Amino acid sequence: SGFNSIGHMDTMPRGRHQIGHYREGEEFIQNVFQVLSQIFTGKEKSNLAICWLQYEISKVIQCLQAKKKKKLKAQGRKSKKLAKNFLKAPDNRNNLSLWRLYAYLEWLLGNTDDSRKVFDTALCTAGTGGLKSAQLCSLSLLYAQLEVELLESLEGAVTSRAVHVLTKLTENGPFVPYSGQVSPVNVLKARKTYEHALQDYLSQAADSDQGQANDTDQLVNLVGCYALFQYLTVGIDAAVLIYTQASEKLEVSGSQKCENTGENFGILNFPTALEAVTLLHTNLLRFHMKISVYPLNPLREALAGALKRYPSNQSLWRSYIHIQRKSHCASKARRFFDSVTRSTNSLEPWLFAIQAEQMRKKLTEKVQRAEVGEIHCTIPETGLTNRIVALFEHAVQSENGTHCPLLWRMYLNFMV
Repeated sequence: SGFNSIGHMDTMPRGRHQIGHYREGEEFIQNVFQVLSQIFTGKEKSNLAICWLQYEISKVIQCLQAKKKKKLKAQGRKSKKLAKNFLKAPDNRNNLSLWRLYAYLEWLLGNTDDSRKVFDTALCTAGTGGLKSAQLCSLSLLYAQLEVELLESLEGAVTSRAVHVLTKLTENGPFVPYSGQVSPVNVLKARKTYEHALQDYLSQAADSDQGQANDTDQLVNLVGCYALFQYLTVGIDAAVLIYTQASEKLEVSGSQKCENTGENFGILNFPTALEAVTLLHTNLLRFHMKISVYPLNPLREALAGALKRYPSNQSLWRSYIHIQRKSHCASKARRFFDSVTRSTNSLEPWLFAIQAEQMRKKLTEKVQRAEVGEIHCTIPETGLTNRIVALFEHAVQSENGTHCPLLWRMYLNFMV
């Protein structure tokens, strides 16, 4: 059928339709997964199942974003069937990563009670690893995060299901499903356990000579669980304090290891841990601003600091654009984009700078074209088009930009 993109390019609008998954591209990807699942065995096969389910979940999220209810229903049925087939396989029955994805899928499809049952079943069968088990921490963290998103305010959060899950994680005993109340004594015990566990992990990480990916994941999950627990039982400041302490400790450890080993440990594992902790920190601040009154500055500063360090992180850029959209003063954001693009070879800052200006242009045109008689526009349009063209020109001249098909297609699309 000629030239088609495999998968999807969700950045390119085409008339009123977003470009979605092409049928040919979709068939190709499904064939690849099926062929590989016959070749792989054991651990590799389980990892492939996780990738496949993550891909299915990305399609569900796309349907949710596009608000296509019919397509969502069909996609949901297909994805659930696949997930259940994976979990029926003897090798996967105790694979917590797969259970976690299946529970998340049910949650996305709006089946909150079914999702809770899946989470509870997984936690009951997971054994008693507690805070020492990376998979158990990861499962509990996602469960608690999803429950927190249902909260409308922090009043009464101490008795919520999320606190129950995070408290049970510290007890090293069998998991008991939520029955409606968490005792204050258990909350105090859990706080002490988290505190000691985090101190042990951070000092251990600073002393050890080689960091394993598993330890790094475990540290991130532990920080996430403890900070969320503090957020629900004490407040936002207590949670931010934990993220700050963990980040400082990771920065120091990372730089020391770089000096000692020349490259090894610090470069490979600590930046990933630090990046993941920063992401959790900024996401929590964004959520808190949604449900209560809180100044924008702490979030803006945290994002600016993180983006200078990790200019390729798309999630951080999305958050940055989201908060900048609310302010009518573009100059600060423009200066920031300019400073980041000068100091890095990454292409992401260019792409997001262009996207931010295009959003501003869209907003301006919407205001100017409003059908309410004469409009005195508060945001002057002059030069926005020229600015976007200039950004494209600079971006395609950069080393990475020259070879980026997406950038060229966006440029052509804009000029049309």
